[in-house]
Amino acid sequence: MSDVSGRVPAAVIERARRVRLAVFDVDGVLTDGRVVLGDDGFEYKAFHTHDGLGMRLLQDSGVDLAIITGRTSTVVSRRAEELRIRHLMQGRSDKAEALAELLDRLGIEAEAAAYVGDDVVDLPAMQLAGLGIAVASATPMTRAYADYVTAAPGGAGAAREVAELIMAAQGTLQARLARYLAAEAAE
Repeated sequence: MSDVSGRVPAAVIERARRVRLAVFDVDGVLTDGRVVLGDDGFEYKAFHTHDGLGMRLLQDSGVDLAIITGRTSTVVSRRAEELRIRHLMQGRSDKAEALAELLDRLGIEAEAAAYVGDDVVDLPAMQLAGLGIAVASATPMTRAYADYVTAAPGGAGAAREVAELIMAAQGTLQARLARYLAAEAAE
C-alpha cells in the first residue's frame, strides 16, 4: 500500500498526513466484534497478528497509539501491554469525552488524531478526530459518517490497513518495511 494516491481520496490522504495519534476501539475494530464468555467466567477475544504488527510499525514511525473502549477487560489490558500502547482508556461509554481528555493530556490538536470505530457509539469520537475511520464491518450509519471506510473488516486486517494508510500518507511506510524487504532483495 505504498502508493495510496489511486485508491484513497486526496482529502483522506491529507488528513492522514497530519495524524500524530491513532485511536482504536476494541470490539468490532481490533476484534471481529464477538465477545466470548466462557463457563469459567472469563472473557475471550481474538486479535489478528497482522493488525498488531501494523500498529507496532505505526508506532515506530512516530505516531502514538491509544485504545478507547466502552468495556473493561483484562485481555485488552494484556494486548495493549504487548503492543506497548501507553494510552488505554477502558470503561469509557463517552468516547468523545475520553478522546478530548487524551488530546488535552498529550497536547495534541483534534485535527492530528485519527479515530477508528465500528458502531454509533464511536461517531462522536470519529467526528471529533481530524480523521474518522470506520471498518468495513461497521454499521451502515457509522460507515456513512466516516471520512474513510477500510476494505478489511474489524479484527481481520482493518487496523493494519489504517496503519499502512497513515504511514503511506506520511511517507514512512517504505522505511518501516525496508528491513523486511531487504531480506527479499538478498534472495
